[in-house]
Amino acid sequence: MSRYWSKVVHNLTPYVPGEQPKLEKLIKLNTNENPYPPSPKVLAAIQQATTADLRLYPDPGADSLRGVIAHYHGLQADQVFVGNSSDEVLAHVFQALLKHDLAILFPDISYSFYPVYCGLYEITARAVPLDAQFQINIADYAQANGGIIFPNPNAPTGCLLNLASIESLLQNNRNTVVIIDEAYIDFGGETAIALINQYPNLLVVQTLSKSRSLAGLRVGFAAGHVDLIAGLNRVKNSFNSYPLDRLAMAGAIAAFEDHDYFRRNCDAVIASRERLTEDLRKLGFQVLPSAANFVFARHPDFDAQILAQDLRTSGIIVRHFKLPRISDFLRISIGTDVECTALVSALRILLAK
Repeated sequence: MSRYWSKVVHNLTPYVPGEQPKLEKLIKLNTNENPYPPSPKVLAAIQQATTADLRLYPDPGADSLRGVIAHYHGLQADQVFVGNSSDEVLAHVFQALLKHDLAILFPDISYSFYPVYCGLYEITARAVPLDAQFQINIADYAQANGGIIFPNPNAPTGCLLNLASIESLLQNNRNTVVIIDEAYIDFGGETAIALINQYPNLLVVQTLSKSRSLAGLRVGFAAGHVDLIAGLNRVKNSFNSYPLDRLAMAGAIAAFEDHDYFRRNCDAVIASRERLTEDLRKLGFQVLPSAANFVFARHPDFDAQILAQDLRTSGIIVRHFKLPRISDFLRISIGTDVECTALVSALRILLAK
């Protein structure tokens, strides 16, 4: 049946998401989900929104949600764009803002959806190598480009680029758009949203999947200059005028309004990350400095793929990437303290064999 495919489909290499196992009683540390549930206020808001009004289309502009996000970050509503997950927002970003004659730039070790979007939208890209410590060196981006995009903290490394470096990057690339993908920023970084009013070429993308425990609700947003947002809306309204349903909007608004719950969960994940990092280092792992809700670790004496397979046999799933430069690393999502303790115990047994 592939003879009916369009030409672009034949050339696609689709994104491969982390495994969502069907087996029970597995400790799932492979897809960077939050180990804690959403705010009770989120669940109450969704229940309250579950009415006969579900027969009606949702607000295509998600005005209430955009207003809440804008107020939260000190912006105007027309500086905010929302979508069905940050992945959809990013897809619109590639189509609306990154399809130019010059190649776009992103790190060679980064979110693996970026090259997928380039293939889908036929965008030329150039991968910029991270340094030997797996850090982004902004001097390497001082070259002609059609745009720059990278996660901060980076994924899958977890390494953070500070705000001063991001501002230098913006100052050196005023003629092209710079997209900062902040899926994990709430676990240890400072958002670049504070720079939006100074730099009209800056777009910041965030998600409610990680720090607000709403991976199952699929809500993401972008913040930037009104001209950038207008471009995203033109693409969105040529693709799907109603990307967010009524329940998603109600839950997302409640998540932003319950700041105390959000902050407590983030702090708990950060504390668990630091304890897990120390425990892994005691077992001989090299652990990259992480500002995310995961760690990136390798052991000099053990094959990462085999460790991942053995952990699965022990009932624990982590992520392994068969990719250049990082095939000896495991990406381990931060679970509860009980889950992290179980991981360390299983690793201690495996390393002793």
